[in-house]
Amino acid sequence: MSVVGGLLIGLGVLLCVTAGIGLLRFPDTLTRANSGTKAAGLGVGTVLLGVAFIFNTPEAWWKMLLAIGIQFATAPVAGHVMGRAAYRSGAPLWSGTWADDLAGFRERHGQTSSGTPSDTGS
Repeated sequence: MSVVGGLLIGLGVLLCVTAGIGLLRFPDTLTRANSGTKAAGLGVGTVLLGVAFIFNTPEAWWKMLLAIGIQFATAPVAGHVMGRAAYRSGAPLWSGTWADDLAGFRERHGQTSSGTPSDTGS
């Protein structure tokens, strides 16, 4: 069991390192948030699963599965909120972005591309 746990921890660390590289290398805030939530969330879950295999007690399994469940429930929500805040504040999109589904919503609600209300009172 400790070999399986060690392999899972190694895989989780590799996924977390990949997330860190993505945070440094991706071009805009939205893709960075995606990297941080997907790869890091899966990496932390894999590390916790490896820890459960190493300790291999019922108490360790319950605690690790609970922590994994909380991680998988909260990380996507946090990533979504960060991405939404970045978009609404006017963070520039990457030049390779080919779809902006919220552009019409932004225009209808009087926001400029910088995320501030437009001056339509004059």
